[in-house]
This record gives sequence, C-alpha cells and structure tokens, in this order.
Amino acid sequence: MFAWVIPLLTLTALEIVLGIDNIIFIALVAGRLPAGEQAMARRLGLGLALITRLLLLAALSWIMGLTRPLFRLSDLGLPADWLPPAANEISWRDLILIGGGLFLIGKSVVEIHGKMEAASHDRPDGQGVGRFGWALAQIVMLDIIFSLDSVITAVGMAQQLWVMAVAVVLAVGVMLAFSGPVSAFVHRHPTIQMLALSFLILIGVMLVAEGIEKHIERGYIYFAMAFSLVVELLNQRLRKRAASAPHDFTKVSSP
Repeated sequence: MFAWVIPLLTLTALEIVLGIDNIIFIALVAGRLPAGEQAMARRLGLGLALITRLLLLAALSWIMGLTRPLFRLSDLGLPADWLPPAANEISWRDLILIGGGLFLIGKSVVEIHGKMEAASHDRPDGQGVGRFGWALAQIVMLDIIFSLDSVITAVGMAQQLWVMAVAVVLAVGVMLAFSGPVSAFVHRHPTIQMLALSFLILIGVMLVAEGIEKHIERGYIYFAMAFSLVVELLNQRLRKRAASAPHDFTKVSSP
C-alpha cells in the first residue's frame, strides 16, 4: 500500500546530496552581489532550479531522447579503435555535461585568480561588484546542467512521476532552508571560500568525465569534499585556540 514511501525518501535524500554543489555555486555567485540582493538571488536561483526540474520531469520523453547518440567521434576523423564504443557516441546530454563542466571549471579558476590578485594587492575581494542579472543568468545556466543530471537520476530510481516531483520539491525546500546559513558560513571564512571553489572545479571535472562516458563514483567525490571540509574546520578551531591562548614571553635580563 505504501510502496512509494521508500522510493520517495531515498530519492529526496539523493536529490539533497546532488544539490550540495548547486548550493555552493549559488552561495559563491550571490556573494558577489550587494548584501541586500544576496538573499533574493539565492531564492530566485533555487526557485528557478525547482521550476527547471519540474519542467524536465514533465518532458520525460524529450529527456530520454537527449541520451540517444547525436554523432560519433570516429565520423570526425578520430580512429574508432582509439575510443571505447560508449565514448565514441556523443549525445546532447554529453554535450551539455561537457559544456557545463568546462563552464564550472573556468568560472571557479577565474574566481580563485580574482581572490588571489585581490589578496596580493590588499583590495576588497569584489563584494558587490557582480550585477544581479548576470549572477542570475549564471545560476540558471548551472541549474539546467545540475537539473538534467538530477532528473535522469530520478527517472532511474522511481517509476511514478508524482513521486519524482514530490522528491524534487522536498529537496529544493531543504536546500532553500539551508542556503542562507551555508552562504553566510562560506563568506565568513576566506579559506572555506577557496575550498568551495576547489570543490566546484572537482565537480566540473566530474561533469566533463560523465560527458565522455568516464564514470566517476559520486560517493568518492562527496567523501573527498566532506573529508577536506572536516580537516579545514579542525584547522580553523586550532587557529582560533592558538590566537586566544595567552602568550608566555620569557624575560631575558641583560648582563
């Protein structure tokens, strides 16, 4: 009677995990806006992510069509024996994942470079420089990539459309509830910002690998992210204790 409960809970949890990279990207992009616009950008970004995922769920036949081969790399002159059969065939999904991964890598590298240059010249880190429309456009662009991957995962885990839709709504609700605290935490700690940008580079590499049919287990990626975050939190606690500890200066008497 309640056979839908386990798929719903499992899919909701998975959608939340898959949304971690989305929250990180939104937090970093929205953080470059004036303080009064950041919350609005996060809400609009996640709202558009929800709408995108629901629209993609409503177009399941079109989504499945994106996985059909569009062309073969061997048709472009590459020797067929250089490539495994799966990597030789390129679909619209592959092109979208590759393009999104390259965009995420490029965006993260530019952000890291900007922060390093600002730090070396003792300038502000660009807070409030970004324009709302451009920030929202970047969020929408990555939402489409993450939503496509998320919907394909949902289709593989659940058979009922309403279960997929409810799981997506619940997951985005959780992401919306935690996006503010996550964003505030990231922007309070410069080293966490750098770590988050490094995570996005890692996720971009994973998307490109998925696009060329080189599957990387997400569990490894998320474990590496969680492990690095725990180490950084321990380092911050250690630095805080060292800064608050009283210093014992030994007085040396002159002869």
